[in-house]
Amino acid sequence: MPIATVNPATGETLRTFDPIGPEETERRLSTAYATFRTYRTTSFEERAALLGRAADLLDKDAEEIGRTITEEMGKPLAQARAEAAKCAKAMRWYAAHAEELLADEHPAQADVRDSGADRARVVYRPLGVVLAVMPWNFPLWQVVRFAAPALMAGNTGLLKHASNVPQTALYLEDLFRRAGFPEGCFQTLLVGSGAIEGILRDRRVAAATLTGSEPAGRAVASVAGDEIKKTVLELGGSDPFVVMPSADLAGAAKTAVTARVQNTGQSCIAAKRFIVHEDVYDAFAALFTDAMRALTVGDPLDEGTDVGPLSSEQGRADLEELVDDAVRHGAAVLCGGRRPPGRDAGWFYEPTVLAGITGSMRIHREETFGPVATLYRVADVDEAVAVANDTSFGLSSNVWTRDAGETERFTRDLEAGGVFFNGMTASHPALPFGGVKRSGYGRELAGHGIREFMNATTVWYGPAD
Repeated sequence: MPIATVNPATGETLRTFDPIGPEETERRLSTAYATFRTYRTTSFEERAALLGRAADLLDKDAEEIGRTITEEMGKPLAQARAEAAKCAKAMRWYAAHAEELLADEHPAQADVRDSGADRARVVYRPLGVVLAVMPWNFPLWQVVRFAAPALMAGNTGLLKHASNVPQTALYLEDLFRRAGFPEGCFQTLLVGSGAIEGILRDRRVAAATLTGSEPAGRAVASVAGDEIKKTVLELGGSDPFVVMPSADLAGAAKTAVTARVQNTGQSCIAAKRFIVHEDVYDAFAALFTDAMRALTVGDPLDEGTDVGPLSSEQGRADLEELVDDAVRHGAAVLCGGRRPPGRDAGWFYEPTVLAGITGSMRIHREETFGPVATLYRVADVDEAVAVANDTSFGLSSNVWTRDAGETERFTRDLEAGGVFFNGMTASHPALPFGGVKRSGYGRELAGHGIREFMNATTVWYGPAD
C-alpha cells in the first residue's frame, strides 16, 4: 500500500511520500535507544512540563490538524477537532497523575518480615523503546493514548502509522519535538508493513503495542512471542447494545445512533449489534431507523455533515459485501443499504439498519466497519446475554436498563472489557481500556495502561544486623 494522503470524499491523491530506507530506519532505532538511556532518568516534573507543552500546542493546532485528519481519512471535521481536544486532555491527565500511578509500593510489614527482609518495596522502571503500530480511524487518539503514558513513564516510542495518514503521523513527531522532548523520544517511521517484523526483532526494541485488525495482531504477537517481548493488542470489536423493557427508549435510540455512526461507523468500540427485548423491539426499531434515515451524508468538511465517506474504496467494498450477503440470506433492509444516489466521487455509504439477522450471515460473525447496524429481537435476559456473547470479539458492551438485578447479571456475564449502562462506550484517560477474546489483551489508559510497559521491580533489603 503506498504511503499517501488520498481524500476519501473525492478519491483524489493529495500527497505521496517515499518510505524511509534501511539506513534511516537504523539511525532512528539507534537514536531512540540512546535517548532512552538518558531520558529514563529525567524526573516526573520534567516530563510533565514537556507533555503539558505538547497539549498546549495541540490545542492551538486543533483546526489545522483537524482538517488534515479529515482530508486523510474522512472523519467529519467537528469530530476531528474533538479528537484533538481529547488528546490534549489525556496528555494533561497523565502529566498530572503519572507520578502517583507509578509510585513505589510498600508491602505490609508483616509480609516483609515473613520474607526474611528488614524492608522491601516495589519500584516501576521503564522498559525502553516501544514500537507502536497504529490504525487510521482515530489517527491522533490511538497514538496519544499510547504515547502520553509511555513518555511520562520514561520510555521512548517509535510509531509505524497506517499508510493512509502519513501527514498526521509526521505531525505527531513534530508536535513532540516542538514541545521540547529530546530527539529520539518519539519518532515516526514512514515504512511499509513489511518492515515491522525486522524492527520488532531488533534487540533495541523492548515491546510493542498494536491497534488494528486480527491478522495484524496475530502477526505482531507471533513475532513478539518468538522474541519474548511484551505486547498489548487492541483488535476488532462487534459490540452489543442491549435494550431491555425498563430502558428510556427515546434516550436509548438517540444514543444508539451516535454509538453506531461515530467516525462514520469506523470504530472498534462502536455499537454494532442492537439486541432488543421483544416487549420494546418494535418501538425501538422505529425510533432508531427513523433517526438513522435522517442523518446527513456528505462532505466531511461541511459542519452540517453527520456521516462522511468510508476511509477507502476497499473499506466500502468490504462493507457492501457484508450487507449484500445478509440480504441474500434473508435480512430485511429497514433503511439504507446502498451508496447515496448522485455521489459519483468519494467512498460514501448510506446509514443502514438490517433486521432478521441469523447465524448463517457473515455480518453476524464479522466486524462491520461502517454505518451499518444489525437488529436482533430477544425474549429475555438469558437470550440477550447469549446473543451478546455470540461473537469472537469482546471489546466493550452497552446495556440500557433500569433494573438493578439486570445490571448485576449483565456485569457478571457479558464477555467484554467494558460494560456501559445507559450510555455508550467511550474511552477516558482515567478508565482502563481493552478487550478479551479476539479483541486482544492488555490494557491502555488509566494506571493499568501506564504500567503495561514498566518493569515492576522487587527491591528487598536484608536485616541490617
